[in-house]
Amino acid sequence: MRALGPGSSMTEKPITRRYPRMKAPKSAVVAWKTSDLREVSRVETIALGGLFIRTKNPPKAGSTVQMLIVTPKGYLRLRANVRNVIAGEGMGVAIVSMEPEDRGKLDRWLRQLATQEENAKTRA
Repeated sequence: MRALGPGSSMTEKPITRRYPRMKAPKSAVVAWKTSDLREVSRVETIALGGLFIRTKNPPKAGSTVQMLIVTPKGYLRLRANVRNVIAGEGMGVAIVSMEPEDRGKLDRWLRQLATQEENAKTRA
């Protein structure tokens, strides 16, 4: 089973996620690298457990990626595994390690995004 992502069919069954995904703001970017690739890409969705990164040239599933995510709360350094790839569109990655301080920054940022999203819904 694979996660629904951009360009996927609605007939596929979504996987159950431990952490809810949030739509990332347009300003959310990530610098990432593998042993042979380096790129700066836009973050499409993000959660405490992983993210979907827009890139035309994603590494293959199973690759380990080192990342630096730029947030209003500061930089987050982490390591992730590529879980799924949508050719020409991007990759879903699962976070496998990050410092506790960075995890706290990510958690605070996600709470801020959730509050902003909720406020936008109540104004609409």
